[in-house]
Amino acid sequence: MAKFELKLPKMGESVAEATITSWLKEVGDTIEADEAVLEIATDKVDSEVPSEVDGVLIEKLFEPDDVVQVGQTIAIIEIEGEDDSKAQPTEAKKPEGALVEEAEEMLTSAKSASETDFSDSTKFYSPLVKNIAKKEGVSLQELETLEGTGKDGRVTKNDILGHLENRSSQPKSTASTSAPAQSAPASKKPSAPVSVNGGDEIIEMSRMGKMIAHHMVESVRTSAHVQSFIEVDVTNIWNWRSKNKTAFEKREGEKLTFTPIFMEAVAKTIKDFPMVNIALDGDKIIKRKNINLGMAAALGNGDLIVPVIKNADTLNLVGMAKAVNDLANRARENKLKPEDIQGGTYTVTNVGTFGSIMGTPIINQPQVAILALGAIRKVPAVIETPEGDFIGIRYKMFLSHSYDHRVVNGALGGQFVQRVAQYLEAFDKNREV
Repeated sequence: MAKFELKLPKMGESVAEATITSWLKEVGDTIEADEAVLEIATDKVDSEVPSEVDGVLIEKLFEPDDVVQVGQTIAIIEIEGEDDSKAQPTEAKKPEGALVEEAEEMLTSAKSASETDFSDSTKFYSPLVKNIAKKEGVSLQELETLEGTGKDGRVTKNDILGHLENRSSQPKSTASTSAPAQSAPASKKPSAPVSVNGGDEIIEMSRMGKMIAHHMVESVRTSAHVQSFIEVDVTNIWNWRSKNKTAFEKREGEKLTFTPIFMEAVAKTIKDFPMVNIALDGDKIIKRKNINLGMAAALGNGDLIVPVIKNADTLNLVGMAKAVNDLANRARENKLKPEDIQGGTYTVTNVGTFGSIMGTPIINQPQVAILALGAIRKVPAVIETPEGDFIGIRYKMFLSHSYDHRVVNGALGGQFVQRVAQYLEAFDKNREV
């Protein structure tokens, strides 16, 4: 019998690791090719890892909550065939040097770290970091003061080891006098005590909920949020869609919503104002070549996800409608792939879905701006004509533009949302579908 190494597959650009959430198969189970063996999670997407071969699972190399790098072996499957030089025992096939040491430490740390409760934190800490903190007596409050150098500010092994080295190098007298301060650092506001009454229900935040909370707080800390608002008359768009949506669906097999029309206008505006399509890395501005529009969506459980329409400026209205519907449907069915939420350069969120007329959305880092679409309302409005002004019934909505004032000033932020409004108000009511 030969042995096959199941490795963590590549899951899209910039995705370097994933967290094992659960094993769907146990040691001794028979597995068919393409059958899911385990579930993993990246920043926002949960997905399954299928087997590439038929066989029997004989070894699991990681436990739930372990963080695994792309390309690492996560399981051994016994398959039919001779055990030749290509099917070496697990020990001989492990990565050499530092990767072996790191993998072994992560394996042993999973059990130890699970004994310490870090669930009160909204930040993600790997089992290895939690195990080091437990062994060295680092409290959760102290751990949360560390500045992480990993992805999304995550605290790495080197970060906590460097912190411990600096702490141990301090004079003993200083360390002893400062010990009480470590439990309540001056740089961190203590959270207000929460009283729990007998009839109250305690609900554990989901893994995704914790990540979202952390990302939102970090975005507010990182960017200087400023908002600009503008009201838009979308009567032409409302009437055009009402007249053409049935024919469009019959011909294309797709529902025609307002979202692709708005996305089309945003993509055109970004081409006019490319300095909104940027990211900030320290003191360097990264001007994005592609226009990849994220469309924030609330899932049924209240969590937020942002699938991305790649190269949105190259799509016509039909292509945009197909892309929007595909991503929205797969988001609702929890079938998005990691690459579907990667690479966004600007985000649009529809707060009007639930009746809100406007909002002040939080920027989706590392982007520098986000546009909120308010509810479309039928309102009385002053209409200017060559014959004079009169009052009429119009369909209107508010656009709310949040932007990072460190790199987007009020003029650019205001001009951008004004141009979006101009494109929407100039929509051709006689346009062909």
